[in-house]
Amino acid sequence: MRNHDSQFLKRFSIVIAFLAVITIGLIIFAAFLQGAIPTEPSPLAVERTNQRIAPAGAVYAGSTGAAAQAAAAVAAAARAAAAGGAYGGTLDGGEIFDKLCTACHLTGVGLAPTLDHSHWDKRIAQGADTLYKHAIEGYTGPDGGVMPPKGGNAGLSEAQIHAAVDWMLANLK
Repeated sequence: MRNHDSQFLKRFSIVIAFLAVITIGLIIFAAFLQGAIPTEPSPLAVERTNQRIAPAGAVYAGSTGAAAQAAAAVAAAARAAAAGGAYGGTLDGGEIFDKLCTACHLTGVGLAPTLDHSHWDKRIAQGADTLYKHAIEGYTGPDGGVMPPKGGNAGLSEAQIHAAVDWMLANLK
């Protein structure tokens, strides 16, 4: 081995040893910092993180899923009741109809009956209680017509639904 080769190996060994010392120092410094930082963030930070990563929906499967779905429906109804009802809690059936029902019941979307007797006479014969029930719980007719529960607005109270149905029946052409 020549002289310049042995000098290279000595210098290279010194550089490697220096880098190893720096690496070990950084590892020790990182361990010190890890111990100095609190392990649990503030409760406010945890709450914010949970709100950001909360799922947008849920999947319900089997009997436990049915129970979870029922509990979610009860919670949604409770939130809707606590909100004081949709549209400021108004019982003006015309206002509720104008704000919610017109999209389907003026145009016939989803095979919804429009405001004329030809569409309503058979329904009226079933009785007002049946109409209220279908409006509140939702209904899929034999012709494929669809009425979503509470017209698609879970915030409506039963009294508001009754007022809207009564208004529609009073304004048939």
